[in-house]
Amino acid sequence: MAKAVHSMIRVLDEARSVSFYKTAFALDIADRLDFETFTLIYLRNGKADFEVELTVNKGRAEPYALGDGYGHIAFVVDDLDAEHARFEAAGFNPRKIVEFNKDGGLLARFFFVEDPDGYKIEVLQKHGRFR
Repeated sequence: MAKAVHSMIRVLDEARSVSFYKTAFALDIADRLDFETFTLIYLRNGKADFEVELTVNKGRAEPYALGDGYGHIAFVVDDLDAEHARFEAAGFNPRKIVEFNKDGGLLARFFFVEDPDGYKIEVLQKHGRFR
């Protein structure tokens, strides 16, 4: 059986991205591997073994074209309203909280935010299948 271990995104500014993920999701650097032309930074917290891998290609100055194929990564939180307020206070400009219903019941409450490189991140209230 396969186990998901990380999702990789390319970023321009290591310090800015590491700071965002630390502040937004309490992800710390678990490992940092420096190579001649690129650096890999693995981020995680104590809630899960799954990591976000940041790839910094050295010498790149232009933002990456995210295209129309990338969707988002999602994080689950205990108190969505408190996290939304915290994100606003941090200047992360989260979108409004949305309630998504199916068959008359709550499926999910969530908001989206973008990281410094424009990657979309869904922040979900812990509920139902999202635990």
